[in-house]
Amino acid sequence: MLPMHTIDVIDSHTGGEPTRLIVSGGPELGRGPLRERVARFRADFDHIRRAVTLEPRGSDVLVGGLICEPHDETCSFGVIFFNNVDYLGMCGHGTIGLINSLQHLGRIEPGVHSIDTPVGKVTADLAPSGVVSVKNVKSYRLAAGVEVDVPGLGTFAGDVAYGGNWFYLVRSYPDGLSVPELEVEHHARWTELGMRLRASLASSGITGEGDAEIDHVEFFGAPADPQHDSRNFVLCPGGAFDRSPCGTGTSAKLACLAADGVLGPGESWAQESIIGSVFTGSYQEGPEPGVIFPTVSGMAFVSAQASLIIDPRDPLRHGFAVSSAVSSAGPSIGPSTGAPE
Repeated sequence: MLPMHTIDVIDSHTGGEPTRLIVSGGPELGRGPLRERVARFRADFDHIRRAVTLEPRGSDVLVGGLICEPHDETCSFGVIFFNNVDYLGMCGHGTIGLINSLQHLGRIEPGVHSIDTPVGKVTADLAPSGVVSVKNVKSYRLAAGVEVDVPGLGTFAGDVAYGGNWFYLVRSYPDGLSVPELEVEHHARWTELGMRLRASLASSGITGEGDAEIDHVEFFGAPADPQHDSRNFVLCPGGAFDRSPCGTGTSAKLACLAADGVLGPGESWAQESIIGSVFTGSYQEGPEPGVIFPTVSGMAFVSAQASLIIDPRDPLRHGFAVSSAVSSAGPSIGPSTGAPE
């Protein structure tokens, strides 16, 4: 009989979006670059990702993370983020959760901390108030006004941009398409629309740089609070929507605003999520034209500390997936000649 496996975790949420960090009991991935460690994680220890994030212990919306030793010697620690379907290059809300969780554990104090990730070094400034400002990896817009035809709906236009993950940021909808307001009660319809749009991006061969999959779709609308600049809905890779304004999605948005000349270096942008939580963003210009270094600020709250028990007798010990996403081919959003709902 195999022994039980225990994984110690700490849970938090950032603007409503949950993060579960492995504190101990995670896989031993060596000391190489984090990109190489992700490959080993995926090849040899993916059952750990599934056990941590999937039901019955997790959910579609949960983002997990493995705290690890950095490869970059200028960093204090490293992190590998993952979700219900795969591994993430960077996670903005997760990094805020990481910093506030480490403070809760007594491992760090307020100040600037450097973090090694699979896509490069990021820094996080923890204020005495608990607010965390994450200076993200370089971000940029790859293409503007990219049109994509969604069968049964029509042609959308949007930008392809990178903020640590690849995004399609919707600029305009097909003529006559009725869409609901960006309110949480309409999340199922926005999820469906995002799924259909993402499927059409893939079938049309529209990708990020180096044929990278565009696995996030971002919609925008007017903020509920007029003091803020925008409200968004972000469809994540596993079919769940981001409860927070999305750190990498806000970074991609800042790259587009910078490219359009709408927002200058150091100017502030307040981004609401569909549930009303807020990130504040700004950027510095990068060394290359069109490249920026965004900073996204928010705060996480620790919600639990626990030991996950993987019992070898349990047939569901490594989790199971029941997607909450609406079918990408569903008919409930369609052309309309009426006013938007």
